[in-house]
Amino acid sequence: MKGGKKLPKYEDKIDLYDDYGKRIAKDVPLEAISPLRNKAIQKIADLTKRTIAVSLAGIEKALASGAIAGSIIKGKEIQASLVKDAEALAKDIKAMVQVVDGDETSVTVMDEGKSLVVIVPEARADVGVEYTTGFTSVAAAVTEAIIAKYKVPMYKANMVKAAVWGKYPQTINFVGSNIKTILEVPQMNEGAGFALRNIMSNHVVALVKRNAMQGVALSALFETTAAYEMGDAVGPFERQHLLSLAYQGLNANNLVYSLVKKNGKTGTVGTVIESLMERAIEDGVIRVKEVLPSGYKVYTTDDLPMWNAYAAAGQVAAVMVNVGAARAAQGVPSTVLYYNDLLEHESGLPGVDYGRCEGVGVGMSFFSHSIYGGGGPGLFHGNHVVTRHAKGTLIPAVTAGNCLDGGTQFFSAEATSGLFNKVFGNMPEFNTPLQFVGAEAKKIKNKI
Repeated sequence: MKGGKKLPKYEDKIDLYDDYGKRIAKDVPLEAISPLRNKAIQKIADLTKRTIAVSLAGIEKALASGAIAGSIIKGKEIQASLVKDAEALAKDIKAMVQVVDGDETSVTVMDEGKSLVVIVPEARADVGVEYTTGFTSVAAAVTEAIIAKYKVPMYKANMVKAAVWGKYPQTINFVGSNIKTILEVPQMNEGAGFALRNIMSNHVVALVKRNAMQGVALSALFETTAAYEMGDAVGPFERQHLLSLAYQGLNANNLVYSLVKKNGKTGTVGTVIESLMERAIEDGVIRVKEVLPSGYKVYTTDDLPMWNAYAAAGQVAAVMVNVGAARAAQGVPSTVLYYNDLLEHESGLPGVDYGRCEGVGVGMSFFSHSIYGGGGPGLFHGNHVVTRHAKGTLIPAVTAGNCLDGGTQFFSAEATSGLFNKVFGNMPEFNTPLQFVGAEAKKIKNKI
């Protein structure tokens, strides 16, 4: 209708709940949680690429010892009191990174001068066509600030560059750098759109301070936003990604919370499946197609994307119940594998992501702690050669398990990702994404 309000693209409406089972928003159109419409999700992605950590203590130590990115260069040591002069350096760095006054450039001194957290302005991040602008501009500013403040002579300036940037460009990434970003360089990504999928599960665990529900939400937000970036959530596939984000990631209709609560004390993976089937039947998502002579019921659905979303929510709940009981994240891949195997046998319908999560569970078991045993589940991400196949629905379950691990992992989140806990520690966007995204969805629901 000319001049009228455009109708929502999808008829689906959801209620959003937080990690305490409390309703945040009612009757939210599905599009309200789309990265294309929800400004809270956009801000999470924005801050992810604009937030950079600088280890002044690391740079100072490297310069003093001549130990640069794995090499020791004698005779070119530099004595510079970076930690002591952190406030002055922060001021100089901000002056170089900032574009105009009031553009939200931020340089915060932390750990009594040992670290800086730099948030580059949007104008600087947006002027480049790739997301590395935040890292490179901060690295350049830190290098220049140190050279200028300590009057480093020309023949030693390369030491400052190496202490800040690491081995780059001898390596494709910044090996040995004392500047960190939660994103890997594009050369380390599996392909187009994988940047947000290349964030280790342990990093998410650190950002949400081991809150499993919030960890699931943040991983799901990263994965879903990446799906849009890689063109995987366009046309007929968009609704599927949004439904998975809603029910698995954002606890739509309190599905994940209620499944865990019902099975938390004495439940198993099998009882979670029973509860999920009951809920799916009650909500009209699935129905009996036929009863075989043995009495076995074969189910069908008129809405496969919705069934996939319910199954994905059940997968997270099964991991929470099983790994939560063991307090050991080693069980994540096998729980994912056998949850889906049992669910397919129970329903006659495909498992999560139409079989891809089940397949990933096999490979992940081998790579995480079987014969190969290269690293625990905390080191995995959506960019990993084993786990990249299940888009959107696998990594949230992995993160749930890692949040509930009780210290059994050799590569714990505290060991691999403690820095990011400090960097993002006071940002509600990353600590409580359920509430942050839910509040924005509630705000815009009547505008869609």
